[in-house]
Amino acid sequence: MFSMFSGLEAGDIIMEISSKENTQFFSNNTVLPVDRSSFKSESSASKEKQSCCGGIKIFLGALSFVYFAKALSGSYFKSTITQIERRFDIPSSLVGIIDGSFEIGNLLIIILVSYFGAKLHRPRIIGAGCLIMSAGTFLIAMPQFFMGRYQYERFPSTINSTVSISPCLQNKSQTPLSALEKSQAKINAGCEKEAGSSMWIYVLLGNLLRGIGETPIQPLGIAYIDDYAIEENAALYIGCVQTVAIIGPIFGFLLGSLCAKLYVDIGFVDLDSVTITHKDAQWVGAWWLGYLIAGVISILAGIPFWFLPKHLPKPESRKDSSTSSEQSKFITEDNKDQHKSYQQQVKITEMAKDFLPSLKNLFGNPVYILYLCASIIQFNSLIGMVTYKPKYIEQQYGQTSSKTNFVIGLINIPAVAFGIFSGGLIMKKFRINVLGGAKLSLGSSFFGYLLFLSLFAMGCENSDVAGLTVSYHGTKRMTDYEQDLFSECNSGCACSKNDWDPICGENGVTYISACLAGCQASNGSGKSTVFFNCSCVGTLESPSQSSSAVVGPCQKGKECPKMFLYFLVISVITSYTLSVGGTPGYILLLRCIKPHLKSFALGIYTLAIRVLAGIPAPVYFGVAIDTTCLKWGSKRCGGRGACRLYDSNALRYVYLGLTLVLGTVSTFFSVAVLWVLRKRSSPQDKTLSDNGERDTCGTKSRKDNFVNSDHLIQTTYWPEKETRL
Repeated sequence: MFSMFSGLEAGDIIMEISSKENTQFFSNNTVLPVDRSSFKSESSASKEKQSCCGGIKIFLGALSFVYFAKALSGSYFKSTITQIERRFDIPSSLVGIIDGSFEIGNLLIIILVSYFGAKLHRPRIIGAGCLIMSAGTFLIAMPQFFMGRYQYERFPSTINSTVSISPCLQNKSQTPLSALEKSQAKINAGCEKEAGSSMWIYVLLGNLLRGIGETPIQPLGIAYIDDYAIEENAALYIGCVQTVAIIGPIFGFLLGSLCAKLYVDIGFVDLDSVTITHKDAQWVGAWWLGYLIAGVISILAGIPFWFLPKHLPKPESRKDSSTSSEQSKFITEDNKDQHKSYQQQVKITEMAKDFLPSLKNLFGNPVYILYLCASIIQFNSLIGMVTYKPKYIEQQYGQTSSKTNFVIGLINIPAVAFGIFSGGLIMKKFRINVLGGAKLSLGSSFFGYLLFLSLFAMGCENSDVAGLTVSYHGTKRMTDYEQDLFSECNSGCACSKNDWDPICGENGVTYISACLAGCQASNGSGKSTVFFNCSCVGTLESPSQSSSAVVGPCQKGKECPKMFLYFLVISVITSYTLSVGGTPGYILLLRCIKPHLKSFALGIYTLAIRVLAGIPAPVYFGVAIDTTCLKWGSKRCGGRGACRLYDSNALRYVYLGLTLVLGTVSTFFSVAVLWVLRKRSSPQDKTLSDNGERDTCGTKSRKDNFVNSDHLIQTTYWPEKETRL
């Protein structure tokens, strides 16, 4: 379920580990002779370690810290989506656009960075990327310091004041003139600052900068390790980097949990004057504080790269090889010199001429194109689900933002990490071939989404909100919401249906405002305000009896905490199950492409996932979620703000249904992949594949000069894969 830590990070983890390990193990078999006389002596080995290990380990530590910083920043952004929505009074669809801006920033320069970055000073480019990433993170937090203090809807009597005002304004003359003037002055002042609500644009631009700054970290950092690490240590180093990258989202969501408990204007206002709690739908935590912390961490992470050299001494075992690890993966000793000569004669124009034939060859591979379609649809499902999971938990189970982020960071993400590791371990333990990997990936998706189906039964009913979900005496479910906000019990009050200042009646029903509850008097101030003589707050036994109410909405039903516990258990199991199929599925992608097209195929794959899933998924998920809103907030000068209350049943069906439908469609494409693999593999190929001598992918289309390399990949890759992590 949560098989992406922030957007596409888990997918990137699988890509980097898989492709690099594939490189390493193949290189060991093709380059290193078996003759013992070729082994280095202990003295030369120690000299090699002294010459290169120190520098590469410093780079490894710095890169690990950068991976931690970018993972923390990305996951923290996910944890603050609901806070940003409330602070800027914007709908979920607009929040989805802001979230997708990160992928747009990444795509803007990925090609330039990947091509030109390898020719320049890679550590310093990574350092510059960290500075840009930190600048974007700081920019996200900047609106907090320029758009004034957060204003939430509250009736004047609930604010610390010496003026006693009746909530039900049966006669406006009973309100002191000075109080009305002050209230109007506040509204006018709010209108003057209404332009501040457009400052969400700075959040979008900041997230765009984050995407630009993060771009060089992955391709240049991993390539640097690939170039200067000892072959047998390279996979271990990358495993260390990715382990730290998994830890980053855990701390990101925990930081989000901590900041969500703090009031948004902490340090700027007297907290005693705040009349809402972190359980209120209008509560906004100190979302900006975490971005300042993440920005500082990004700056610190980038400092070491400015002092690292452009080149490190190469290990002795690689000095006499002019080919890179990726090239050596597909080149045997017999044809390496011939390939070297060919590489020196290749011109850029010739490479350009080969682009369209290569693209045609790639998209002519049915396994690749079917797997690409399956991945795009599944990532749409997962990205949309991950983006709005905090909102879903808050609205469906009545949990606070702080608790929601804490649960996701401490329970869901470790389950995903363990699932990814288990997938690779299963492949290694049982020596599963390509066809078996396809079956494992399909089985993981099938059982994962089957478990996901059970979440439909683990929801909470709508809260009883008078005029929205129940009648004013709690006896009738409503269908036409807006027209039922007014009733006979509040007909004598001058109330506005646009207000959202909920109170909880002693009958367990929430009322949109004290005025709509027909309350005639109040006592106390701030959070301790109690309303009396509320004509609409009657008990079922004696509905005509006037009763009291307190500030804040009522809690969800008694069964809701139990349902939330069930949801967590199934969510963790589903997250683990879906993640198990990640590594086998990606290995299927690697094995079914001609060796000289692997890099190109991976680039097309990543580009397609980001463009067709990373950008649109948060947007249309947000649009769909907006359709389930029952009560929209109102901006000070008119216009629709953020949603205050969702229809729990509709939200559950839309959020879970959209995720499940996309996941089911992707499963059908996975079935098609398995069918093509079975069709293209002969009985003899299956027998050989079971012995680990050859794969079953593309046996009819590969030429003889690629069969040997596929043979070597299959025999050397899996036996030692996960033990090196």
